[in-house]
Amino acid sequence: MRFYKANGMADHIFLPLKRFLVTAECPPDWRSFDLYLFRADDVVFYVGQSYRAFERVSQHLYDGYKARSIVGRFILCNWPTSLNFTIELWSSQADRFAALDHDLNAAERSLIEQYAPCFNETYNVRPTPLPDRFAPPNAPLRCSRSPNKLIHEAERAVQAEDRKAWLTG
Repeated sequence: MRFYKANGMADHIFLPLKRFLVTAECPPDWRSFDLYLFRADDVVFYVGQSYRAFERVSQHLYDGYKARSIVGRFILCNWPTSLNFTIELWSSQADRFAALDHDLNAAERSLIEQYAPCFNETYNVRPTPLPDRFAPPNAPLRCSRSPNKLIHEAERAVQAEDRKAWLTG
């Protein structure tokens, strides 16, 4: 998990999906985040905005089961590889968006134009093609249909990662 601060407050955070899933409630310091990205190392899948980005990311995951969120469905179709996807939470109040007067809509548009995510259609002149190494969101689900089981898998993955870091560190 990486925090980036400006003026003493975090203006964005990056964390693996597995660590996001084991965060049961939105930490108080994250409540100011109103932009979010789903990505793998070299490709951004989706950019969105919400006054509570943490809750919206969670909603995407749950809506994936019912095919109401293309990015949520995509994560479930690429399970367990997607546990290592990165969730980025940003604040539209970050210095990066000062030239846009910290306007939430303009900040979202700026991120979409910069990254050309695979699944955003609005403001996205040339969406990045989905790399072949990923299953498309219309593929069969590759995970349990129980969100609780997915969270349990994420907990085990985090524990294994922490154990490995402890043993090698």
